[in-house]
Parts: sequence; structure tokens; C-alpha cells
Amino acid sequence: MLILGGTGDATVLAVRASEIPGVDVITALAGRTRQPTVLSENTRIGGFGGVAGLTNYLREQQIDLLIDATHPFAAQISFNAAAAAATTGILHLMLIRPAWNPTTGDRWIDVESNQAAATVLPGLAQRIFLTIGRQELAPFAHLQAPSLDTRNKSLLASQAIDLWFLIRMIDPPPPDVAIPPGKILLARGPFSLEEERSLLQQYEIGAIVSKNSGGDATYAKIRAARELMIPVVMIQRPSVPSGEQVETLETAVAWIRKQLAIRA
Repeated sequence: MLILGGTGDATVLAVRASEIPGVDVITALAGRTRQPTVLSENTRIGGFGGVAGLTNYLREQQIDLLIDATHPFAAQISFNAAAAAATTGILHLMLIRPAWNPTTGDRWIDVESNQAAATVLPGLAQRIFLTIGRQELAPFAHLQAPSLDTRNKSLLASQAIDLWFLIRMIDPPPPDVAIPPGKILLARGPFSLEEERSLLQQYEIGAIVSKNSGGDATYAKIRAARELMIPVVMIQRPSVPSGEQVETLETAVAWIRKQLAIRA
């Protein structure tokens, strides 16, 4: 079995699957972080080279089951996996954790992309908590907001000021990426509600930009924003390929056991 990883769920699934008699687990990581979490003893790090490369790998390794447990925003590898599974006839499952949904007190602004998120910020806040990783920062690099004339409370468009960003990521950004002005915070979740609340207050954050990743590891920032009445610009998930999907680890493990029983 090949598990395409990159999430906490993939880590747990690799352990659970390896405990099932008769299952040999290979896990694959894209290798976008410097110290990726190794999911099993047999872990592959790095890309496959598109659909053709993944198809060849599935055949070379004689994979019977392919589970896509990648991040909800890793759309390209998900489509590649679906195409490779269709080409080879290998059974394919997507483990997709449920998206977050707004609740009472949330102040969400739903957008479709990073570029769309950047367009709403200048009129929203001057100090932004940016939590979208390190690869897609360019749309936020040169944003400005009109300054405020404190005497008559009017906006002075001719005296625009740069937006300031608190940018959280696991590893430093690549050298060729445009960086928004502000502070880079290197940290790996999960984060507690108390930590997130303190962070937002310490840096006087006026708005948050987040991907709708789902799960518990980074949800505390959404709860803290709700408590502090901070608006969240929420980037919606990209589409996923058609195919069999489950939302929980338990149903994924049950699917594996079912396929083994059919083959027995």
C-alpha cells in the first residue's frame, strides 16, 4: 500500500495500517519541509514526476492500494494520484478531513484564492496574521492601505502605508520568494487556544488570512479570532478529483480491511 502523506492524519494512518497483518506500507512525502515527519520505516521523500512518474512507481513497487492523505490544498498531487490509479487499475481512496464551517461569532470573508485574499486586505486591517505557508507569499508583498488623518478621521489615500504581516510557517521561505513586510515566525502546530490568543494580542493583529485546512492542529487560531472578534479571510479549498472518499481515520482503516477481506 502507498500512502501519499503530508498531514497528521497520514502519520496516524501509516501507523494504523502497518499494524494490520499482511499489509506492507510505503509512505510518500513531497519533501517541502526541511525536517518532514517520517511516517514509517519505508518512507519516500520527493516528487514522482507527474502522472507518468507516479504510474511507473505504482507498477514498479507492485502497489495494490493507493491512499491519498495529502493536504486539502495539495490539489495537483491528488489529481495525479487519481489519474495514475485509473491508468493502472489500482484501488484508490482519498482521506479528506472535513473543512471548517463558520459558527456564531465568526467574521469570515470567504475567497477563492490567495490573490483574492490580498485584494480585500487594504480596507480591512493594517496588521495581518498570514498563515498560508511559505510558497505563496508574493500576492501580499506590496500591499498598502490608506493612512488615517487623526484630526478628522478621514482616510488619506495619497499617504498610503504598507500593511504589516506576522507570517507563520514551518521553514524559512525560499530565497526567490517575495516577502511581505513584517515578521516571520517559524513554528509547527498544533497550537493551543491560549497560545493563539496571546499571539494575536501581542502583535495587535487586525485580521487573519488562513486556508480552510480543516482539522484540529491549527483551528485554535480560528477560535481565538472569534473570541477577539477579529475577521478571518478564509481561502476556500480547491476542487478534488472524483472517486471514493472518507473523512475519518476509522473509515479509512475500515476501507483497508475491507479490501484485504475481498482479496483473501
